[in-house]
Amino acid sequence: MEPPKTLQEAIQYFSDFENCRKFMVSVRWLDGKVCCPTCGSDKVTYLAKARLYKCYGDHPRPKFSLKVGTVFEDSPIALEKWLPAVWLVVNCKNGVSSWELHRALGVTQKSAWFMLHRIRLALQSGSGLAKMGGPGCEVEADEAFIGGKGRNMHKKRRSERFHGQRGYVGKTVVMGILDRSEKRVHTKVMASTKHEVIQQEIVNRVERGTSVFTDESNAYYDLAAKDYEHKFVNHLIKYVDGRVHTNGLENFWALLKRSLGGTYVCVEPFHLFRYVDEQAFRYNNRATRENPLNDADRFQLALSQIVGKRLTYDQLTGKTGGVRLPL
Repeated sequence: MEPPKTLQEAIQYFSDFENCRKFMVSVRWLDGKVCCPTCGSDKVTYLAKARLYKCYGDHPRPKFSLKVGTVFEDSPIALEKWLPAVWLVVNCKNGVSSWELHRALGVTQKSAWFMLHRIRLALQSGSGLAKMGGPGCEVEADEAFIGGKGRNMHKKRRSERFHGQRGYVGKTVVMGILDRSEKRVHTKVMASTKHEVIQQEIVNRVERGTSVFTDESNAYYDLAAKDYEHKFVNHLIKYVDGRVHTNGLENFWALLKRSLGGTYVCVEPFHLFRYVDEQAFRYNNRATRENPLNDADRFQLALSQIVGKRLTYDQLTGKTGGVRLPL
């Protein structure tokens, strides 16, 4: 049977463990030769009844499963459930809630929540990517403010939180940089909107000489002094001035806020960066004329990023000896 192309085919295909095993081997070891994650030796044998591999190298714990060294490590949940879960996360436009995954897979809601965060870790692109733009290229930069709406709060809580102020008090800042030519977005949860913080992120992610288009925020006021072609549009007057606009990022913010408000409903700032990474993965690997990815391609790309990443429950909940870690 060929690898699945649709969700229905994925559910049928991965219901057989042998198909899961072969698929995981092809994803982890491109040459099809299984190697020990401890010593790297290829002198291993498959123990079919135990569903484990055994390494003949001289080291403790010679037996290992296909989950070892991946985001699935130490999970009692079978690959027959893990793989359809990954398919759902990377291909559902507005995400999948833990309650929905709990009902679909027959696991507890708590387990489904943990599974989703492990999958989000696999979707993270990391910080080692090449810089965006370059001379003659165009990028957009903008921020979004994520948090509860004051009009939905009780009057007392609203007054305690906003202290009579309006705008973005108490919300979390997410910065986005969109490369128009590559049609890819880089996102990061920021500590503040101070101009030195915002501009340092642009310097880190965007090549000098790039045309940077922003709104009228003071955070970008001296980008030209850093060798960028900076142009901005005043949103109090208009939203588009020829090539100068941030509508590409506004599209991404709309998708992000739709998933946060409609699917996940309540997201703690401590975990927000994980949800942002999830949405960025789907956006950067969406089907376009230049990049005709389908659901199966997106699924295989996500699984190619599961190796060498680990997330424990204590790390996820921010606890070390019962103490909550800072954001």
